[in-house]
Amino acid sequence: MTHDHDLVLRPTPAQTEAALNPPPGRNGGDLVVETLAGLGATTVFGLPGQHALGMFDALRRSDLRYVGLRVENNAGFAADAYGRMTGEAAPLLLSTGPGALTSLPALQEAVAASAPVLAISSQIPTAGLGGGRHGYLHELPDQSASFRGVVKSVHTVRTASQIPSAITEAWKSALTVPHGPVWVEIPQDVLLAQTTLPQVTAMDATPDELPPRPELTAVAAHLLSTAARPAIIAGGGVVRADASGKLRRLAELIQAPVVTTPGGKGAFPWTHPLSLQSWLEDRHTTDFLEDADVLLVVGSGLGELSSNYHTFKPRGRIVQIEADLGKLESNHPALGIHADARLALQALLEAAEPREDTTAPERVRTLLSKVADRIASQELTLEQQVLTAVRRALPPTAPSFWDMTILAYWAWSAFDAKGPNHLHSAQGAGGLGYGFPAALGAAVADPSRPVLAVSGDGGALYSLAELATARQYDLDVTWLIVDDGGYGILREYMTDTFGEPTATELTRPDYVALAESFAVPAVRTTPETLEHDLTQALATPGPSVVVLPALLRMFAPTHLD
Repeated sequence: MTHDHDLVLRPTPAQTEAALNPPPGRNGGDLVVETLAGLGATTVFGLPGQHALGMFDALRRSDLRYVGLRVENNAGFAADAYGRMTGEAAPLLLSTGPGALTSLPALQEAVAASAPVLAISSQIPTAGLGGGRHGYLHELPDQSASFRGVVKSVHTVRTASQIPSAITEAWKSALTVPHGPVWVEIPQDVLLAQTTLPQVTAMDATPDELPPRPELTAVAAHLLSTAARPAIIAGGGVVRADASGKLRRLAELIQAPVVTTPGGKGAFPWTHPLSLQSWLEDRHTTDFLEDADVLLVVGSGLGELSSNYHTFKPRGRIVQIEADLGKLESNHPALGIHADARLALQALLEAAEPREDTTAPERVRTLLSKVADRIASQELTLEQQVLTAVRRALPPTAPSFWDMTILAYWAWSAFDAKGPNHLHSAQGAGGLGYGFPAALGAAVADPSRPVLAVSGDGGALYSLAELATARQYDLDVTWLIVDDGGYGILREYMTDTFGEPTATELTRPDYVALAESFAVPAVRTTPETLEHDLTQALATPGPSVVVLPALLRMFAPTHLD
């Protein structure tokens, strides 16, 4: 008797011949790049290092495109953005010890934002593994231990025959929801050793689906259909799941106002009659959401930024759809549905009943009017002028990548992303230096449209070396650097808390002259000429830098009231 699970694919005669006579001169590194190609990868990011040379030598025998950055953390940010833009697992090739560890902040951002990154690092030779003090270059007692608390999964290789399976398992992990970074490490001697193993062909790494439990969606659909004042918070999970269309249909079906988190920017149309936009750092919005008798939270853990710094105290029933089990009901009791946002929203669409509510658009307009009046009362004309200029200069379909800077904090609340997966920032982990290298990764992913990076002068200093990368690969990225003389947001925080700032002022280079020394065109602009200069830079192919000397201020917080 034959069962389905007994069936295997038999190789063709040609495949058998190729397997029995693999090309000569291959090593463990070839197994790495062959596996990546078999999984569908076309591009890899990284930096070479002594222990990883086997992988990098194999690249020249492959069809993979290599994009090398100047700092491992920046390479991680580039891979993160590539993964966000394509939905593919972005390979990141690194060397042992310092090279590997330098990528940790980028991997923390990737896991917080659910960006699929496949990090593959070398290790010290096999004889040195196990925690002994052998004195190998870059030796750590347990390198993988540094990554276990950061990435989704860790995969250690000890022999060449393990390479294809380990990388395939990691690839599947990275692309199974919630997406995220994974870690593979391979000893130097395994990468360098000659191999007679057959060439790796197509590998099966189909991600597992995460459908919702039907009894839970039935209850959720009933709650939303019969609610008096439903509302929706849409997070980054909606964007990662490509579920913005289903979100809109559900909101319109049950007439529920929608607010998007910083990670969920663009998940719901900005000017839609039911759009509360993104003003989560506002007490008026917090009050509105607290008043909802049923609140649907999709793809968000209701963390610090999404809950007005944990001042949000809902009075109604919460339905939370979340693919990350650790975030489910982690901040508020809810009807928790552990599921992919796209599948769960589809289930709700099929089960929910239309709900009539002619007051919802008017309540949205009233809320947005209150927010606008609050901001207008603070005399923040310059900040709004700059943000408006950026929005007008940036083509509607062009993606933007924002560092942790005051203008980015404004963008989280006040910037119309014009669509899902268009605006990205480092708000997941909150580290500096994300904007420019991430924009480079996005430009590699889609060279058909310009990409904008936004940094303050403090964050820009983390990434200046990547001007060489932008020039080397002629990437179409315009970098807007808002130069306020230091760490502007920290200056504000310290002044508000202690009366004066400490350690926030910086000596900076001449950014225009520095960019030009890399053969990257640059211009110094003003708030009045920003729209023109930025428009021109974005319309000119290749990298460019626009420097805006300006002292921007934050709008007053409401979570301290």
